[in-house]
Amino acid sequence: MYIIDRFLDEFSYAPPIIKIALVSIILAVLFTITAYLSILYGRYKGFVRDKKLSRAIPVIDQLILENVLMNEELASDMPVEQININTEGFAPILNSRWGRQATIDRIINFRKNLRGKTGDLLRQLYLQLELEKESFRKMKSRKWYRKVQALSEFANLDIPIADVSILPLTNSRNRELRAAARHAYIKLSKNEPFKFFDVVTEPLLQWDQIELFRIITTTENISIPNFAKWITYSPNKSIVSFCLKLVVHFNQLAAVPAVVKLLETKDHYLRANAINCLGKLRVEEVEEKLVKIYSSQPLDCQIEILKALGRINTGNYTDFLKNEFLHSTDFDIRKHAARSLVKNQQRSKALIEELINTSTPENKLILKHSLNPLIKY
Repeated sequence: MYIIDRFLDEFSYAPPIIKIALVSIILAVLFTITAYLSILYGRYKGFVRDKKLSRAIPVIDQLILENVLMNEELASDMPVEQININTEGFAPILNSRWGRQATIDRIINFRKNLRGKTGDLLRQLYLQLELEKESFRKMKSRKWYRKVQALSEFANLDIPIADVSILPLTNSRNRELRAAARHAYIKLSKNEPFKFFDVVTEPLLQWDQIELFRIITTTENISIPNFAKWITYSPNKSIVSFCLKLVVHFNQLAAVPAVVKLLETKDHYLRANAINCLGKLRVEEVEEKLVKIYSSQPLDCQIEILKALGRINTGNYTDFLKNEFLHSTDFDIRKHAARSLVKNQQRSKALIEELINTSTPENKLILKHSLNPLIKY
């Protein structure tokens, strides 16, 4: 106490600059000590958790193996819902939160590698253990990463969830939560899996589109709508662009009028995507229109028009392609014109041979490169 009293007495008479320096030093020391203690505590908790998991995971895996994967009733015609699963061995593990989470993680891990009746029985185990309560508890959490974890669990185990609980999250400010909600909504919604296309305001990032495309094209019994609706009315350009890709994948010829109308948009990126879509759908009726608008288009749209003429492959515009190949000053234009001429090779074989014999060395090299069957658009 004497030391503290003396320090306070000296401190009260010290100049202001010294007081500020001393306070700063004390605060810095306290913050440093707090940070180190926090790090040590976190590492200790992680160490204890890892030690518990190293003992629990083999037990959980053995229980799943004995009661699900080796369940004799799997070979019968009995519906999965009626198969008896002995869940008594799981009781000690489920007494703790970390144990319940470990069990969920192991069930999902097994289910990712198993399909059919075995995969359905793993889902049934999750429900019989009432682990969906743990997932719903995380959905109510204020922490975004808890919600992401819950959405991932619901999606992996095909657990239905009310649209009102998940649809608002598809427009979340948090990018990861927004992406997880969109993926889960498409996979879990039974009535309108693409309804969130109507409400989304943030752009779909490239990685989001790749993940959504994978989910849409691999989810069984998904109801596929006519994507022309969003191509025509959606104000979100990334949604329109994504729908154009889906139109191509599902070969939705009914959407062609909406795609053709998109050629009038002022956004040249969307225009290029629309031309790409029409080319991949091989819409012959649009060739003439594409050639007419060619000269007024920016470079990316011109390149997509040349690609489309090669994909549609009617041979009606080989003279146009020849002219672009011979007279354009842009290398990319000549390259794609040559590739489209090669695509029309059955109708322009003599023309290609003539160009090889009469072209400049650079153009001859482009043509020979384009004749390589391994070269793709």
